[in-house]
Amino acid sequence: MPEKEPLAPNFVENIVREDLKAGKYTAGIHTRFPPEPNGYLHIGHAKSICLNFGLAQHFSGLCNLRFDDTNPTKEDVEYVDSIQEDVKWLGFSWGDRKFYASDYFPRLYEYAVELIKRGKAFVCDLSAEEIRAYRGTLTEPGKESPYRARSVEENLALFQRMKESEFPDGSHVLRAKIDMASPNITMRDPVLYRIAHTAHHRTGDAWCIYPMYDFAHPLSDAIEGVTHSVCTLEFEEHRPLYDWVLDSLGFDVNTRPRQIEFARLNLTNTVMSKRKLRQLVEGGHVSGWDDPRMPTISGLRRRGYTAEALRDFCERIGVAKSNSLVDVAMLEHCVREDLNERADRVMAVLEPLKVVITNYPEGATEYLSAENHPTRGGRRYVPFAREIYIEREDFAEDPPKKFFRLKPGGEVRLKHAYIIRCDEIIKDSAGNVTELRCTYDPESKQGGATAGRKIKGTLHWVAEATALKAEVRLYDYLLKTDESGNVPEDFLAALNPDSLRVISDARIEPSVRWVAAGTHFQFLRKGYFCVDKDTTPERLVFNEVTGLRDTWAKVQKG
Repeated sequence: MPEKEPLAPNFVENIVREDLKAGKYTAGIHTRFPPEPNGYLHIGHAKSICLNFGLAQHFSGLCNLRFDDTNPTKEDVEYVDSIQEDVKWLGFSWGDRKFYASDYFPRLYEYAVELIKRGKAFVCDLSAEEIRAYRGTLTEPGKESPYRARSVEENLALFQRMKESEFPDGSHVLRAKIDMASPNITMRDPVLYRIAHTAHHRTGDAWCIYPMYDFAHPLSDAIEGVTHSVCTLEFEEHRPLYDWVLDSLGFDVNTRPRQIEFARLNLTNTVMSKRKLRQLVEGGHVSGWDDPRMPTISGLRRRGYTAEALRDFCERIGVAKSNSLVDVAMLEHCVREDLNERADRVMAVLEPLKVVITNYPEGATEYLSAENHPTRGGRRYVPFAREIYIEREDFAEDPPKKFFRLKPGGEVRLKHAYIIRCDEIIKDSAGNVTELRCTYDPESKQGGATAGRKIKGTLHWVAEATALKAEVRLYDYLLKTDESGNVPEDFLAALNPDSLRVISDARIEPSVRWVAAGTHFQFLRKGYFCVDKDTTPERLVFNEVTGLRDTWAKVQKG
């Protein structure tokens, strides 16, 4: 494969470069990937992982892995473990820099106390509904809380009592004192702390008050020495609050983190919301977070997508300032290019039709040499016998024009084997074709006298007696879209009932008997497949990764 031309620097890299030129961050560049452990990561997170770890690598800096675990009602150790596995699988390492926002709970509490002392935060008794009602609209300013004028002493005492579990959930919150008339609704006295009598997956029952994400996030970045807080566009309106928190607590503008927003990944035929993905899982619409139809990193990995393909995809789509919709065909193109280089070729018949070669010796088995890969080489031996299977779709009793596969009286070449001619069709009582009787040309094997005879069709096949049974899972898109590739708002109504088709009686050549889960193959003439984790020595299971047709490449050619 020719080397790809290096892509032009993205705008985030340019900002970092300008900061360095201006004399900022002399200690070096420091980024972080800060997921909330409230679900499995999806391909949109892969873009963020590649960007944050990639920036650190490019500028010889550091990148942390930090779990922003500030909401114990939705978080779980299962998600923490899966996130670490995904980051490692993508090929990145955080070294000894794994952190948790919960590590900083004592410091975050002290920062909140400091804001109260500076007159920049107050304890509010309004309910969540009342706070929303007081917030105003995009066209109307909000209304100040009646508790906004509390003294520093009163606020300190109430906040201490909140911490000591004297109040029930929802009765009090700590709010920033900013501007209820701000055109940015995020700045209208946002909540900084809430009461939640819920055990935390790391701190247990040590705390009953928890910081809000918008408060904990910038301070966690600052505590860790992060220089550039790279996040998606939906956080752009939160940047003034991010800066307000750091300004209010006196962090130096030349060393504190700088927030930069980039466009999140939107992909056709899927959803990129943890909430919606959780609905799919909890509603039983998929088999789990790692269902091969899911856009989660674990689902893509199980499907057979490679880390190299995902990194290539993230590089190709680039880093933009505005949101756009990426065709899923581009992702499929990346994995197809990668697997074309790494996947060995084998023959598998998904819907078998029996063929009896009447002039081949009964009981004989011949082992034919077959190449494993067109460029990497390697060979294996495939057993050939009198009774074989071909694909049912490779035979037509009444073929259309330009049908170059098997037909009555027609000839085809069997890959790695012989030329055969169809002489007789066997049908059942319902008129269905159950068997073909054929004859072979013994001299047409590679190196034989008639091997060079021009035959337009070449078919894959397996010998009946030695072929292994396999379950093959064929996938279509989980969600149907409109003509523009958008999923409708009611995404559950757009579920594709044909997104999974299971073939339980496929046949595959015996060379794959002892393969491990995660092994890739190209099934000749069919597509790329990956051994699923459900595989056992008695039952092979394959997932379709992607077909051979490259729609994206065709789009690129125009």
